[in-house]
Amino acid sequence: MSIPPGKAQIGVTGLGVMGANLARNLARHGHTVALHNRSPGRTDALLQAHGSEGSFVRTETIREFLDALERPRRALIMVQAGAATDAVIEQLAEEMEQGDIIIDGGNSLFTDTVRREAALRERGLHFVGMGVSGGEVGALEGPSIMPGGPAESYKSLGPLLESISAHVDGVPCCTHIGPDGAGHFVKMVHNGIEYSDMQVIAEAYQLLKDVLDLSADQIADIFREWNTTDLESYLIEITAEVLSHKDPRTGKPLVDVIVDEAEQKGTGRWTVQSALDLGIPVTGIAEAVFARALSGSRAQRKAAVRLTSGPLAEKPDTEGFVEDVRQALFASKIVAYAQGFDQIKAGSDEHGWGVKPGDLATIWRGGCIIRARFLNKIKEAYDTDPDLPNLLLAPYFTDAVEKALGSWRKVVSTAVGLGIPAPSFSSTLAYYDGLRAKRLPASLIQGLRDYFGSHTYARVDDEGKWHTLWSADGSEVKG
Repeated sequence: MSIPPGKAQIGVTGLGVMGANLARNLARHGHTVALHNRSPGRTDALLQAHGSEGSFVRTETIREFLDALERPRRALIMVQAGAATDAVIEQLAEEMEQGDIIIDGGNSLFTDTVRREAALRERGLHFVGMGVSGGEVGALEGPSIMPGGPAESYKSLGPLLESISAHVDGVPCCTHIGPDGAGHFVKMVHNGIEYSDMQVIAEAYQLLKDVLDLSADQIADIFREWNTTDLESYLIEITAEVLSHKDPRTGKPLVDVIVDEAEQKGTGRWTVQSALDLGIPVTGIAEAVFARALSGSRAQRKAAVRLTSGPLAEKPDTEGFVEDVRQALFASKIVAYAQGFDQIKAGSDEHGWGVKPGDLATIWRGGCIIRARFLNKIKEAYDTDPDLPNLLLAPYFTDAVEKALGSWRKVVSTAVGLGIPAPSFSSTLAYYDGLRAKRLPASLIQGLRDYFGSHTYARVDDEGKWHTLWSADGSEVKG
C-alpha cells in the first residue's frame, strides 16, 4: 500500500518471525508501519502474505525507512543481539534527529543497553531497551512488553505498545519499567524464572514417569487436571499438549523420540551471572541452567551410564504421590518467582531504576510465557505491601508453602532414594529451609576465613569486627 512520506507511526527493521509478527500486530491495531529488512525479499514476502492486514510502507534503505516515519521517529530493531544490534543502531543514529526514538526489542544483555542508552543520550536520541515475552504467537496476538529507557520516550511510544500488548481485566500487559537497562534486566530475570519453571515441570514429569511408571498420555491427563488448580499457567497447559502429541513417523509419544538435550540462548546464564554479582541466591534458576548444561554433556553422560546408583529405596505407594508431586511443583514454582523478584529488587536498587514489583506481576498476567493464575496473588501481595521483604512472607504464599511442605519433602526424599535427579526441587527446598533457619553454619565459615586469612568476623554480643590470634595465644582483638 502506498503511503505518503512521514505518515508511518512506527517502523520495524528486522523482519524475522518476531519482527514480522510485531509489525503485523501494530498494523492490525490501526498503526501505519514502515518495514525494512537488510534483504528486501523478506519485506516483499511479508507484504505478499499479510499486506491486507493493515497499512504498511515498503522501504529498502535506512534513509527511506526513516523518511517514512512521522516525528518523533520511532524505529523498532528486531535483529540478533550483540554486534548486529550495534550496527543497526549506528546506521539509524547517523540519520536521525534529536528526540527520535530507537527501540531494541531483542533479548540484549542489559549492560549493553545501559551503554547504548548513555551513548545515544549524548547524541540527543532516546534509546529504549524493550523486553518482549510471548514468543511468535504472543508477538502477533498480544505479548507482555517491558520497555525501559527515558520516561519521556514512553509518553510517545507507550500508547502504541499498550495497544498491541495482551490485556487482562482491561489492563494492558505493558508499562514503563524504568530508566536505561531496566526493561532488558527485567526481561532477563523473567527468562530466568522461565528456565526454573520449565525445569521443575520437567522434574515432575520424570518423577511421574519413573516412580509411577506412567505413560506420556497418562501424565498429560494429570497436567490437564493440574491446570484447573492453583498451578494453572501457560507452561502447564502446553506441557499437556506436548506430552500427548504423537510422532507421525513412529506413532510413539513425541517426547520419547526427542533427544534429551535442552538448548539455551543465554538469558538464563545472564540471570545467574547477574545474581552472583548482586549477591542474590537464585538457586532454583541456577540449577535449571546447570541442568540444561548437564543435559548437553552427552559424551560424558554416555560414558557415565555404567556408574552405579548405589542402594536404592523401595518405590513408594502410588496412592497420593501424584498429589505430592503437584504440591512440590507448586512450592518450587513459588520459590523460583520469589527469587526472581528478589533479584529484580536488588538490581533496581543497585542501578536506581525504581522498578515496582507489583507492576511486573500485572504485566506478566497475560501474553508472556510465565503467565500464571497466581500472578494475581503476587500483584495483591505487592499492592498490600510494596516493601515486602520476600514473596514467601506474603500470607497467601506462606500458607501455600506450609501446606505443601510435607509433600515437597516426600518428593525430594523419594527422588534421592530412587536415584532420580531433581535438582530444582531439591535446591528450592534447601533455599526455603535456609531462609527460615534461626541460625546457619555461616558462623563456622567466618571462623575458618578468619583463621587462614584474617578476614575478621562479627559477634552476636558486641559491635564491630573482630579477629582471633589463632597462631599466637588465641586471644581476640579488634579487626
